[in-house]
Amino acid sequence: MSYVDNVLQRVIKLNPAEPEFHQAVKEVLESLEPVIERHPEYEQLGLLERLTEPERQVIFRVPWVDDNGNVQVNRGFRVQFNSAIGPYKGGLRFHPSVNLGIIKFLAFEQIFKNSLTGLPIGGGKGGSDFDPKGKSDGEIMRFCQSFITELYRHIGADTDVPAGDIGVGAREIGYMYGQYKRIRNAYEGVLTGKGLTYGGSLVRKEATGYGLVYFVDEMIKAKGKSFEGSTVVVSGSGNVAIYAVEKAQALGAKVVAMSDSGGYIYDPSGIRLDTIKLIKEVQRKRIYEYTEYHPEAEYHDSFTGIWNIPCDIALPCATQNELDKQAALTLVSNGCFAVGEGANMPSTPEAVEVFLNNGILFSPGKASNAGGVAVSALEMSQNSMRYSWSFEEVDAKLKDIMVNIYRRASEAAREYGHEGNLVVGANIAGFMKVADAMMAQGIV
Repeated sequence: MSYVDNVLQRVIKLNPAEPEFHQAVKEVLESLEPVIERHPEYEQLGLLERLTEPERQVIFRVPWVDDNGNVQVNRGFRVQFNSAIGPYKGGLRFHPSVNLGIIKFLAFEQIFKNSLTGLPIGGGKGGSDFDPKGKSDGEIMRFCQSFITELYRHIGADTDVPAGDIGVGAREIGYMYGQYKRIRNAYEGVLTGKGLTYGGSLVRKEATGYGLVYFVDEMIKAKGKSFEGSTVVVSGSGNVAIYAVEKAQALGAKVVAMSDSGGYIYDPSGIRLDTIKLIKEVQRKRIYEYTEYHPEAEYHDSFTGIWNIPCDIALPCATQNELDKQAALTLVSNGCFAVGEGANMPSTPEAVEVFLNNGILFSPGKASNAGGVAVSALEMSQNSMRYSWSFEEVDAKLKDIMVNIYRRASEAAREYGHEGNLVVGANIAGFMKVADAMMAQGIV
């Protein structure tokens, strides 16, 4: 059995019943086989064993009081996976599906995503099984204050800098930052995604969606293709999806479909983004409301059906494993030429195999989804300098980062004999920086 296989079996044995974590580790380790062949010292020094074991896992109780005066209890998590190249950096997710395995998978992915940005940030992730949907502002504030009352002792501007993720937006970040500042009596850049009046960065809300499109645009330009005149399908309708649609439309694409956890809308004349922003950002309602404003559009139950819509470019921006093998085959048969992942691991391994085997231009989430954390790191820089850049300055830095991620991933794939395979390329490019730092720092 090879070194990679041994490490993978060890991970599965030590982390039972965590399929998403197993999936993420398997994808990365299999990509690294040509690197391990070239660097036998990694096996001698147990580098992969250390890489796949979190440096710290924190699980804690989050008690809070609802509007009826009843005590509720949720579970909180923070996995600080790897700090070889900088303080832990990664979002907080509030969603009923959150468990330790989900957080570990996301934190592991974050190691390589953060490395790819070229910025000095390590990998971490956190969250809770709390569901903010249907909760009042008062309930959310009390939950966030209780959550950070435990988490504050594990984070800091030079230790661990969380951000938002699913279920955690500017409102939640604000409540958590206020409580952190109150407890620590310190005004520091410990959370990113803050409001612009208290240390936030311009472009943060748009960053992941814009970054996705910048990456995919660079990827398809290398093959002589363009967003101009292309038909695009985008899953999801949160920040990532909304701003991916905005940037794709700005580049001349026609986006015809979006979704949420209930179903999807199809508007053959093109999605009206102002309506989506009203429904999702202002009213916080379900996407089927779109047809009330545009009755010519169609609403369909079951969000997975969105991949049946013919398109040139597909941008999955909702959640992990939303796009399976059958959906991938449908996209291929309908003439799709590019798939860019805006969420974390939204395509199943079988779907990715379909894309690669059929010559689809495919960008993995750890590369094309890195725009959000890139601007989070830029927010950290601005906080440290007590200074802020303009929208145009941050946007230009974001675009440069995403273009450079594509180039690094593409070059790594070519160097290790997998030209055009950005899954392998992104994993190797992200890994090499972390590996060099770990080797330099000894057995820690």
